[in-house]
Amino acid sequence: MTTPAESDIDLWDDAVLADPYPTYSALREQAGVVYLPRNDVYALTRYDLIRDALGDPEAFSSTSIGFNPMVNEALQGTSLASDPPLHTQLRATLSENLTPRALRGLKVVIDEKADKLVADLAAAGSFEAVDSLARAFPLEIVADLIGFNGQVKDNMLRWGQAAMQVLGPLNQRTQESFPIAGELYGWCSSVTAEDLTPGSIGRGIFDAETRGDIPEGYAGNIIHQYLGAGVDTTIASIGNIVALFGRHPEQFALVRENPELVPSAFAEVLRYWVPIHVWGRRATRDVQVDGVTIPEGAQVGILFGAGNRDPRHYENPDSFDVTRNPVDHLSFGYGPHGCAGQGLARLEGHAIVAALARRAEVLTVNGEARIPSNMTRSLEKLQVTIVEAA
Repeated sequence: MTTPAESDIDLWDDAVLADPYPTYSALREQAGVVYLPRNDVYALTRYDLIRDALGDPEAFSSTSIGFNPMVNEALQGTSLASDPPLHTQLRATLSENLTPRALRGLKVVIDEKADKLVADLAAAGSFEAVDSLARAFPLEIVADLIGFNGQVKDNMLRWGQAAMQVLGPLNQRTQESFPIAGELYGWCSSVTAEDLTPGSIGRGIFDAETRGDIPEGYAGNIIHQYLGAGVDTTIASIGNIVALFGRHPEQFALVRENPELVPSAFAEVLRYWVPIHVWGRRATRDVQVDGVTIPEGAQVGILFGAGNRDPRHYENPDSFDVTRNPVDHLSFGYGPHGCAGQGLARLEGHAIVAALARRAEVLTVNGEARIPSNMTRSLEKLQVTIVEAA
């Protein structure tokens, strides 16, 4: 048994958050497990080690997905932050309406919405892609799907962003976001079936509670996960699609010429620019990983982006290649806690990629801006010029 390598890197330094890939590379090449004293985190940096940890909930508990004690306490009883057997029960209800079969009927609607939105933007010629596309599209889809309306629909963006920010350490971003995340927690603790649109997935979760499929009082916890975990990450992914196509016009041309590459292109976007910076786990015992000991009770940081660029797993990992088809990327997680909404995210991502390839002949990014964020790596502004396809 040996002690892990150490690094004085701060995972939440603004410069790291703006462009984490040099840091990921340095940590990954230093060791598979690196202790970060400034964060008191044991970082997992290599693909195989990350995948193994995500597949072992007995050794790596999800009761500490965040990096401060307050948020982890607040999330207890949610599918996101629970372990089996409770997680198994909650996950079944969360996933019931997100299976490929359940989502099949949504594909046509999502494709049509994406095509109309992109066609209108392409006709305008120039637009700001974050507000008008990356945010507008998934917010509408999720609101209709879960049954959000009124005040909740109006607050989805700020609640979803805050729910991710508060998972970070107790820095200024976290502290400023706690009151906003508290609004979401408060609403989820008091929401009733009548607050949600009839026939929506949200209503269905209350039906499951009535049937006894989940414990009484847990419906709001599940609804929290749809909004808290799924909105901000999807927004990030869609913004990344546009930015990467603009940066790599030869790759966009490949998708335009070969529409069958749409799924592969979206998978490569997720691999190349991971939407989640870091995710937490807690070691339930002394765990041996890659020849070193992670002590019982330690906070573990899963660096999805480091794993997704691991040259031990992917050839030429720093190249953006839409023909790669990395279906085993880590951006949706893995194991029992693999992203429950990944089927919906794929439908949305594929719809946007296909619509852009169909409606745009040339896509040019004129400027992009990022604001450092604790957990989600997304664009704040993305100015785009499109030449419509003939």
